[in-house]
Amino acid sequence: MEQTPMYSVIIPVYNSARIVDKVVERTMAFFVANAWTYEIILINDGSRDASWSVIADLARHNEPVIAINLLRNYGQHNAVFAGLHQSRGSYVITIDDDLQNPPEEIIHLVKAAVEGKHDVVFGKFQQKKHSLGRRIGSGIIRMMNNRIFLCPAEITPSNFRLMRRDVITRMLDYKTAYPYTTGLALMFAHSVGNASVQHLERAEGKSNYNIYKILSLVLRILFNYSIWPLRVVTITGFLISTVSFLIGLIVIVRKFLDSIQIEGWTGIIVMLAVLNGLIILMLGMLGEYVIRILQHLNSRETYYIKEIIE
Repeated sequence: MEQTPMYSVIIPVYNSARIVDKVVERTMAFFVANAWTYEIILINDGSRDASWSVIADLARHNEPVIAINLLRNYGQHNAVFAGLHQSRGSYVITIDDDLQNPPEEIIHLVKAAVEGKHDVVFGKFQQKKHSLGRRIGSGIIRMMNNRIFLCPAEITPSNFRLMRRDVITRMLDYKTAYPYTTGLALMFAHSVGNASVQHLERAEGKSNYNIYKILSLVLRILFNYSIWPLRVVTITGFLISTVSFLIGLIVIVRKFLDSIQIEGWTGIIVMLAVLNGLIILMLGMLGEYVIRILQHLNSRETYYIKEIIE
């Protein structure tokens, strides 16, 4: 009978043909040195370079390695979810494919989980090597994690994380067409911790994150895990309605007192523009919620697998 691995390492791969073999090599060396049973799950997320050929070859020649080829690019969180469904380890570790998170740093996640009895541990970078734009985006995401997923203020989430099997089970039971791994881990963890880890410069190429992807992640969190957009628009609409009512009341009183003067139409046009803009914004926001609800009810898959090599 095949031994169940103690650790599953999930690595989403996107345009990393020149470096992903080094990531796998160092990850394997780390687990062999510690004599831990493991598996490495590589998910090709619609790469445009030779990444699939590289990881497919790694899977054919290394027993602990599994290569998954997704039908197209679905995004990092969907790719990680594909790996979670495939994983069998008692603990699951997610790590990037660019060596910014050295595989040797996994030891700190494991120690924090054991010593602190945490079921989720996030790597806390000693010094981030991300670009300014990426750091600003991460700050916005962190604020949303604190507000929406009730992440403790002293905890710093990251994509370099360790999760226990029971947390993974609860995450996979949660039905959503737009998975957000960090948020789901925070939702279903009993005890969350941090481990201080190194964060290095990207070894090859440049980051695949850009303003569009950060904005897409922000919208994914807001419209799938939060009702804050609706509350903000509702409160704004209530305030504008209150002000409009008071203005109307003042105009009526002045009319009865015969003290009203003939006004220009500028104020009316401005008010109509503001109110119509607010109505359009509300309709668009409601439409976004309806679309995502329909996708959820239609059981839309978060990803499709083209090929698996074990």
